[in-house]
Amino acid sequence: MSGPVPGPDGKLRCPWGLSAPEYRAYHDEEWGRPVRDETALFERLCLEGFQSGLSWLTILRKRENFRAAFAGFDPAAVAAFGADDVARLMADPGIVRNRAKIDAVIGNARATLRLPDGLTALVWKYAGGQGAPPRTTAEVPAATAASAALSAELRRHGFAFTGPVTAYATMQACGVVNDHLAGCFAR
Repeated sequence: MSGPVPGPDGKLRCPWGLSAPEYRAYHDEEWGRPVRDETALFERLCLEGFQSGLSWLTILRKRENFRAAFAGFDPAAVAAFGADDVARLMADPGIVRNRAKIDAVIGNARATLRLPDGLTALVWKYAGGQGAPPRTTAEVPAATAASAALSAELRRHGFAFTGPVTAYATMQACGVVNDHLAGCFAR
């Protein structure tokens, strides 16, 4: 596994951030940056759930379609989805048409609305305690004790498709943890 590598602009980046244009934009402008907006955090959680078993590049390339299909990931709007919406989503070739994942997003929107302090507060309470920055991609974990605890708490609140790996990917995407490699300009 590799440490940071120079991009075409000479900036050192995590190696995965140079493998496709969509990855570079995501790496440089979004991944690992703190997200505290409820809708934006809900979107990241949903997209990470859709990614399960697929390439993240597939999800990034369909992101605008997901936003259109899921009302901009507004939890209140998605929570109101019914059978007609599920049928519409299952027929939409612009998204991942997986019934269990679609149902999870709708159920997770409803669970989000039931959280007393909101999804952002729940996720961010698992921030902190991160050790030294990873030097290589081999040092970046797939899950941690904190992501397992977050996953368990999400499930207690009725969330689905939020296992420890998905919870950790959400934590990374939202800047709850910073897994940009030591030496990466975005760190």
